[in-house]
Amino acid sequence: MSNGKGSIRDPRVREYVNPSRILWTSDDGKSAVENAASLLDGRDSQSTLQSDNPCVLRNNGYPASILLDFGKELHGGVQIAAWFMGGNERTAKLRVRFGESAMEAMSDIGGEGNATNDHAIRDQIIDVSFLGATEFGNTGFRFVRIDLVEENSFIELKSVRAVFLYRDLEYKGSFRSSDPLLDQIWDTGAYTVHLNMQDYLWDGIKRDRLVWIGDMHPETSTLQAVFGSHEIVPASLDFIRDRTPLPGWMSFPSYSVWWLLIHYDWYIQNGDLAYLAEQREYLVDLLDLIAKQINEDGTNNAPNPFLDWPSSENLEGVKAGVHALFVLAMKRGAELCLILGDEAVAYRCGLTEQKLRRHVPHHAGSKQAAALLALADLWSAQEANEEVIAVDGSKGVSTFYGYYMLEARAKAGDIQGSLDCIREYWGAMLKLGATTFWEDFDLSWMKDAARIDELTPEGKVDVHGTYGNYCYQGYRHSLCHGWASGPTAWLTRHVLGIEIMEAGCKVVRVEPNLGDLDWAEGGFPTPLGVIHVRHNKLEDGSVYSVIQAPSGISIIALSSAELLTVG
Repeated sequence: MSNGKGSIRDPRVREYVNPSRILWTSDDGKSAVENAASLLDGRDSQSTLQSDNPCVLRNNGYPASILLDFGKELHGGVQIAAWFMGGNERTAKLRVRFGESAMEAMSDIGGEGNATNDHAIRDQIIDVSFLGATEFGNTGFRFVRIDLVEENSFIELKSVRAVFLYRDLEYKGSFRSSDPLLDQIWDTGAYTVHLNMQDYLWDGIKRDRLVWIGDMHPETSTLQAVFGSHEIVPASLDFIRDRTPLPGWMSFPSYSVWWLLIHYDWYIQNGDLAYLAEQREYLVDLLDLIAKQINEDGTNNAPNPFLDWPSSENLEGVKAGVHALFVLAMKRGAELCLILGDEAVAYRCGLTEQKLRRHVPHHAGSKQAAALLALADLWSAQEANEEVIAVDGSKGVSTFYGYYMLEARAKAGDIQGSLDCIREYWGAMLKLGATTFWEDFDLSWMKDAARIDELTPEGKVDVHGTYGNYCYQGYRHSLCHGWASGPTAWLTRHVLGIEIMEAGCKVVRVEPNLGDLDWAEGGFPTPLGVIHVRHNKLEDGSVYSVIQAPSGISIIALSSAELLTVG
């Protein structure tokens, strides 16, 4: 992390990735692309004085163009290595367009598709030198379109490689089951968050390359299930704290609550009391600030109520959800204050929580609000699930708050309904070619939808350019957004059944919930090492587990289990 002084070593690695296929080339008589397949040969960028089997772009009055697919979502840029060129002869002007979908890479800035250069340049004309390698770009992408723009010119390309910029991390957590789709969903959520672990923990790698603390809780939950502890989380938490002096809110009061809730979860898994103690002053003042918003009848006067964008037009539902978040803030805040030895503040939090519970707002039909009301014990989880959350299946699920809907359904005991929702909603993105989960998605988009890894055929709908809402319309829509990773954390917690009972993972309960799965296995990272579990459903429907736990961790097994201590 940067302190703004001196030189800083980048903790990320650079990896060169070759394209996996040529998706499209221009060939209209006024332009030509020759020998495009040579770019798939895996060549490096070292030039020689003799060109050897080059890919040649020829502009004979119209840009010569090629669209490359790198196989999966990446963060970084592109390296273009050239031999010789004609026209200006020493340099060639290339238009380079990045896209998270094939159609985004084919788009122009603005227009109906709403392609942008917001937060990261993804469409620009660059100069490329002969006998050299030029690197350009820093964004999220899978596809790259290259156009030779100067008339009556040509360029010989040796290689075009993605410059993949990421943190080289071991996936300590894991998940495998009798359903390969769920396995793929777990992996995709993990990879989505991994890509967003850049300078800080970002919201998205193309757009929203920001520390949005209110959106971060699903990301940190996934990160804890996959990597355990990583410095990027406290660095991001401290970054937003230090830039939000109280009595200011972290954009919204609800987002400040998420900062508090992330700290609670982080401490419970990692047991780092010294780091928690660093938050004491800000934490106490934040709890007091929240308490000042609460009226005697339990209602609140907090400004700017907000949950997520899809729920934002249902103001009563939003207010109900924010009310539930305030209850959770007081409950978890009291627990953190007791850990820090601040009994007086914990007592005040308890009084405020009691006051808040005098008022139980109506969910107003919002699945987001119903989920939070259930998680805050303001409404029976079973009733919330049956009356609101499970109604119409995945209709009304959002990429961000879908995680809390799943959590509430699990609390209601509806594991099977949750698994069905994960398969239907997150699985639909995979059917459209996603390799990371998106900022926004609605199942209605599946009608006549083309895959994002193809040029939209006639009669099909370009999902990326057509849909999206609020601040993420059309191609501005991010197709790699960490807040959509919730199923990864959920599958680890509820299917593998791993729940931390004592801070630092000193005591862990294992209660598998297989639903319609025949078996599931995986790992969960702790400060003492990785817990490995394997759950098998027996003929009578019961579950037999094999649990391997590092020394120093006490396991409470709630199924027939064989316990093994390792290390």
